[in-house]
Amino acid sequence: MKPRASLHHYDVVIVGGGIHGAGVAQAAAAHGYSTLVLEQFGLAAGTSSRSSKLIHGGLRYLETAQFGLVRECLIERSLLLKNAPELVKLKPFYIPIYTETSRPAWQIRAGLTLYSTLAGLSGNSHFKIVPKRDWNHLDGLDHKSLQKVFSYYDAQTDDKLLTGAVTRSAQSLGAGLEMPAQLVEAERDNHSYIVRYQKDGQQIECRTSLLVNAAGPWVNDVLNKVTQKVSPLAVDLIQGTHIILEGSVTQGIYYIEAPEDRRAVFVIPWKDKVMVGTTESLYHGNPAKVHPLAKEKNYLLQTLGYYFPKYRHHSHHDIVDSFAGLRVLPRTAGAAFSRPRDIIFHSDQPDEPRLVTIYGGKLTAYRATAEKLINEFRFVLPVRQAVADTRTLPLTLQ
Repeated sequence: MKPRASLHHYDVVIVGGGIHGAGVAQAAAAHGYSTLVLEQFGLAAGTSSRSSKLIHGGLRYLETAQFGLVRECLIERSLLLKNAPELVKLKPFYIPIYTETSRPAWQIRAGLTLYSTLAGLSGNSHFKIVPKRDWNHLDGLDHKSLQKVFSYYDAQTDDKLLTGAVTRSAQSLGAGLEMPAQLVEAERDNHSYIVRYQKDGQQIECRTSLLVNAAGPWVNDVLNKVTQKVSPLAVDLIQGTHIILEGSVTQGIYYIEAPEDRRAVFVIPWKDKVMVGTTESLYHGNPAKVHPLAKEKNYLLQTLGYYFPKYRHHSHHDIVDSFAGLRVLPRTAGAAFSRPRDIIFHSDQPDEPRLVTIYGGKLTAYRATAEKLINEFRFVLPVRQAVADTRTLPLTLQ
């Protein structure tokens, strides 16, 4: 096949304007590569605006020995607190221990000690036991059979605003953004891909040395638009729902166990209201049509009321808003809650990859994920001079 020299040639084209697409765009542009992002709806229109809004190491991942992931996330948390002070705020977290809690106090203490060690024993990593005399200040937390309350620090963000800030950072380094723009087809042409996309009723073509599929729950749909078959990985889409109610939690964020199945649930202050989440259930169908289910709302209302008596009689009528997002997890026999959260890079050809699909990933670690991708696949990219370091780039609201 003869090369089509007339097409505009980018070093990197990214499909997907969520946090990972934005992160790869920022990293690619910082390394000096010409970069284009294609987003079909709007920035963070999918999973990246439907998370628990937390920047954290993932305390619960210690139970499944994902120490590297936790350490990486804690490093990224530290960078975000420094580089995005308007967007990422340190918050106290509370873990109440009751007689029926599945994890005893000694186990929580051990986990928090390890968590603190992995964070580098900085001032932000210390934890403590809340004195019993202060329990009355914990937003109405039920005292019945309460044995101990641990407190530690993690961070909170607005995931949509953070995605926008990372995208603006990429654009300031020269990255382009086409939005709304829908991928029509991608065709491998020797050492590059020809990318065809629809924008404003017109079909546009460009060429790229590396095509990055960062489409979140749509990743396998994107692979179906590649003319040369690329086998997708077997994954599950896991639905997570949050509900928002009138009320307030002023002391921080509560990390509690759902009485129904002992999963972790967060009770979070959010825009002068209370947000509760998340759930985990297998999803089938069009990712654009995901929505909160009645049983999920019941589950979250029951969990909230179990620990906070003032919400015990709340019903669906008291929910002022709710949203559902989808996580992409490798298909295994285990429960979604215990599956690994490591990122997977899946390429079209091992010897000369020109298409890379991102499976999974965490909001907190988006920058580290992007840098790993660029470093792993830079051998197929032209030599360029880096213009910035993403570890020090500021992220702002404007």
